[in-house]
Amino acid sequence: MLICGGGTGGHIYPALAVVTELRRQGANDQFLWIGTQGEIEEKLVPDVGLPLTTISGGGIAGLSLWRKLLNGMKLMRGIIQANQAIGRFQPDVLFMTGGYVNIPVALAARWRRRPLVVYLPDIEPGRAIRFVSRLASKIACTTPASDAFLPAAKLVVTGYPVRAELRAAVARPQSEALAQFDLQPGRPTLFVFGGSRGARSINQALMARLPDLLADSQVIHISGELDWPQVAAQAADLPAELHAYYRPFPYLHEQMGPAFRAADLVVARAGASMLGECPAFGLPAVLVPYPYAWRYQKVNADYLADRGAAVRLNNEELAEQLLPTVRALLHDPARLAAMSAAAKVLDRPDAAQQLAHLLRQHQPLWVSEKSYHS
Repeated sequence: MLICGGGTGGHIYPALAVVTELRRQGANDQFLWIGTQGEIEEKLVPDVGLPLTTISGGGIAGLSLWRKLLNGMKLMRGIIQANQAIGRFQPDVLFMTGGYVNIPVALAARWRRRPLVVYLPDIEPGRAIRFVSRLASKIACTTPASDAFLPAAKLVVTGYPVRAELRAAVARPQSEALAQFDLQPGRPTLFVFGGSRGARSINQALMARLPDLLADSQVIHISGELDWPQVAAQAADLPAELHAYYRPFPYLHEQMGPAFRAADLVVARAGASMLGECPAFGLPAVLVPYPYAWRYQKVNADYLADRGAAVRLNNEELAEQLLPTVRALLHDPARLAAMSAAAKVLDRPDAAQQLAHLLRQHQPLWVSEKSYHS
């Protein structure tokens, strides 16, 4: 299987969850990942022992004419590189999850007559997935709401495949997760993060009101690497009595599961992972859609908010509304419990298995007859 996806953790982590499931079912090690040079997949994919090759690529939409021309040239070079990689690897099926790297690989796959399965993490597809879906034999999606954007005949609703290590944390006692961060049971706990790249507006709004929040709650905060120096400096200036209630990090990987489990409420962007991870933990959320990400994060946030699992807070409202919104929720146990129950209803714990089954249909030889029938 050739896997293609990159640019953000939301495109990478679902595919990693599916690979883990395929291996658990007895799949062999014939995997290759194609990503883009200079993107986050160059770190995440080799870290889990998967071979990675990178090709040229770049976005087209919303850029200056000069940048479009430059990235168009990268796209043409990427098609050639993808065609060479497919020719060498000879995959039985391609699995794509999003990012502009999908376009050259999908075109090369069409030229090579290789079947293509797409997984759409978000509810509404971006331009790359819209294009690639025309070439796909099947399109898996997180929720039934995606049928408003893609051909229903190709759609299979699988749910969002949450990583196995996060699933394992769901069953742990909250007190154990809190202890891992040296935080106190019984004190409301807020988990704030901005996705794999961080979120400056969320960081700034949080840090501006952090002493007020820490007066009666505790915070786990992932700032992202770019804002980490400023966040670390401000954290060092906190009054001594508040240090015990604030846990800042530039990035978390292995500890993401415990951070989710420790929390009573999350504040985050409305990336695709929120559609899977918040329901898995039954975690209420305040979602702040990234204002420059077309509208797909707004669609994600509204999907959870309309079902009672989240509150949507627009980016321009953050500075004034973050503190009162978070405080109102953290100090309303009945409302938090109702939001938690609404989130749990949306969980699809078998999503990775469903996607693995869909891919096995294109290459049944991956799994032994014994494993397949079990």
